[in-house]
Amino acid sequence: MMIKRGILSDLEKHLSSPEISLVIGPRQAGKTTLMEILQDRLQKKGEKTLFLNLDFEPDKLNFSSQERLLTHIGYEIGKGGGYVFIDEIQRKENAGIFLKGLYDRKLPYKFIVSGSGSLELKEKIHESLPGRKRVFELSTLSFEEFLDYKTDYKYVNERGDLDLEKFFELYPDRGQGYFYEYFNFGGYPRVVLAESIEEKREIIKDIYQSFIEKDMMALLNIKKTESLSDLVKVMASQIGKLINSAEISRTLGLSQSTVKNFLWYLEKTYLLKKVTPFYKNIRKEITKSPVYYFYDLGMRNFSINRFENTQKQAEGFLLQNFVFNLLVSYLQKTAATLHFWRTKDKAEVDLVIDNGREVIPVEVKDAYLKRPEMSRSFRSFIEKYKPAKAFIVNLALSEKTWIDKTQVFFIPYFKIKTILG
Repeated sequence: MMIKRGILSDLEKHLSSPEISLVIGPRQAGKTTLMEILQDRLQKKGEKTLFLNLDFEPDKLNFSSQERLLTHIGYEIGKGGGYVFIDEIQRKENAGIFLKGLYDRKLPYKFIVSGSGSLELKEKIHESLPGRKRVFELSTLSFEEFLDYKTDYKYVNERGDLDLEKFFELYPDRGQGYFYEYFNFGGYPRVVLAESIEEKREIIKDIYQSFIEKDMMALLNIKKTESLSDLVKVMASQIGKLINSAEISRTLGLSQSTVKNFLWYLEKTYLLKKVTPFYKNIRKEITKSPVYYFYDLGMRNFSINRFENTQKQAEGFLLQNFVFNLLVSYLQKTAATLHFWRTKDKAEVDLVIDNGREVIPVEVKDAYLKRPEMSRSFRSFIEKYKPAKAFIVNLALSEKTWIDKTQVFFIPYFKIKTILG
């Protein structure tokens, strides 16, 4: 059965726009498959299409110049128009300028372009194509996409979205099993499709090593990857914690500038996501140190060889990473931003949603709570900012209470969508 991706419908709607449809994301997240599905649907409608992959040498030769590419397109689908798919565009030097030149000629072709999150794609292409493209970011499978596939798409609501609450209420044990599978191995499509634990481990190993030993070596122009691998391990052990680059520098024996440079590249290539602090009072609240989360839980767990998550503290911070990722997937079509809150007095809240009109604090507890309980820090945030609602995500309890005029909801992880109303 094919894994359905939520981004597909939006991408399909954009086919009628003259803008370049630009699909970016980590390697092996499913970009090529997504484009092949689109091409197949167009062909079934009788549309003319051409698929080019810059990892394929004969295709790459056609990108030596714009004229050569257009000659090739004309031979393949004619000059009357059609849909041109270009995969792995980051292989093309000065790809942004190349695509800009094609777009500005007002050709009768719609270009659908994809590539991994290298700097050429994320930075230079963005700079070269203002007003000429729409970006679609495809990450690894979200928990909803993962569970939707695992349950054969049987538990969707009227809008066609997975009804997490309904499924977990009907099948709590089965749901928990899927939760821990995702918690351990993440959402890379090849990993999700693998049936045995051994196969999942081997696939994650292959993806991780390809990322570190091929992609990052080329981007950073380094001969040995030990220092980079060590940094990834450090970050994997500190998800959700304040990051001190000077301290990491001393630990790894690297210069602070090298640590910052590596972290920047790891963020731009979809391994890590930096989260900045929420603050109103710069003097009293920490404003510089960020925290980091992993885009994919399986990559995090492989980097430190911890698939069982037996250490309680590690589980707690990994649950934070899980909740963060799920909220990111829900908020991606909104203007809301995600932050964390820390004060110099060490009060803290795991996540803060800021939608411009209000803030929503979210605390994550890796526990099967029996009754409502909250930390002094959480109460402190509520007293300070007086949000209309606040949430404590845990493993089981579903209840609500009040602190003054703030309604505090205790929700299990599978009801996270209720945070957004």
